[in-house]
Amino acid sequence: MQRRTRVYICCSPHKRTGATTTARLLSDYFIANGRNFAGFDTDPQEPDYGARFPNAVAIVDSTKVQGQVAMFDRLLVHDETPKIVDVRHRFYERFLDTIEEIGFMDEALTAMAQPIVLFHADATEASLAASLALARRWPDLCMVIVTNKGSAPLGHDALDILAQFPSRRRFVIGALDTTARACLEASDFSLSHFLLTPPSDMSIVIRMGLRAWVAPIFAQFQTFELRAAMEGAQFL
Repeated sequence: MQRRTRVYICCSPHKRTGATTTARLLSDYFIANGRNFAGFDTDPQEPDYGARFPNAVAIVDSTKVQGQVAMFDRLLVHDETPKIVDVRHRFYERFLDTIEEIGFMDEALTAMAQPIVLFHADATEASLAASLALARRWPDLCMVIVTNKGSAPLGHDALDILAQFPSRRRFVIGALDTTARACLEASDFSLSHFLLTPPSDMSIVIRMGLRAWVAPIFAQFQTFELRAAMEGAQFL
């Protein structure tokens, strides 16, 4: 069976939930595994994602029709190259409205593309309501609930709220200690380059911390891909 081209949409209606971090981690995951990807950064004012992968990520001005058309046309290309979209919180509603207006979900099915929404939760009632609204809008949508413990610390009622989100698919991004996080967030730091060739002048403690942090994240991505491949397989 021909595989569908996966389109990962990293999004949240709220800021500081880690959507850009996940887009970056997915990109580094593909690079570390010797695979190509095509990324899209929807924030032309502060394109952190696009700036880190200048050769693979297009910076899109989602307020302009021309920018939207170019991005959505590319997302519908069936080339089995994973697509990653970093949707900033201030463009969340506009992005979803545009998807609905152009019939993107139906077009994706015809074009052999598989939209996968990575909804970044912050364990608030407002976040839960937004995820439920998304599920009602597209009942057949593949949604993964992402919790980033470093970006959106979880409170005492987090487990009760998270259990109500409309998907059993989950990614959990752990928290980094202050020193390792500062290293990761440096503008000139490449996680995939670090994994392939760790800097000789980097502290062994930071190296161990980064490796221990990223290993379970990449394992989750790999497990998701394997399960998606099995769900899409046809047996005689």
